Amino acid sequence: MSDRLEIKASITVDDAGEITGNAWPFDSPDSVGDIIVKGAFGSIGPDLPMLLGHDPNQPVGLWSEVRETDAGLEVKGKLFVDESQRARAVRSMVKNGLISGLSIGFSGAQAQKSGRNRVISKLHLQEISVVRNPAHPRARITGAKDATAAIAEAINRAAVALGKQGN
Repeated sequence: MSDRLEIKASITVDDAGEITGNAWPFDSPDSVGDIIVKGAFGSIGPDLPMLLGHDPNQPVGLWSEVRETDAGLEVKGKLFVDESQRARAVRSMVKNGLISGLSIGFSGAQAQKSGRNRVISKLHLQEISVVRNPAHPRARITGAKDATAAIAEAINRAAVALGKQGN
């Protein structure tokens, strides 16, 4: 198991800054030969940091949903467009196609060599960044919603969370 931070990763964004994508497609290698298998991500906590280019000094949002599907690690989050000029710039770059990739930062990988590839079976996800050139060519921004839908979704999540606290 290694303690070094490793960088990997489709994305789309709307006017409100909601962003969705596939942060890691399963069962195919990235540019350095890493293959992450389904189940490797384990449990992922809420509100994972969204960084610009893996720079911890440039947080631009939060990932509110991160889940494994058959296709890969699907993500949904929100850029801090109301609070940050940098996040507004990122939204513009995504909308104009200058940034279209996602890349994961992780530590603690358990892996085995398979030919020229490293097959990763377990890791600890630290962050997911929006990037121009992802390590995995299929890690892209894929969708977006309008501001009204994003606000309604946040209110619904808060109401559900408050209801769970009361039980």
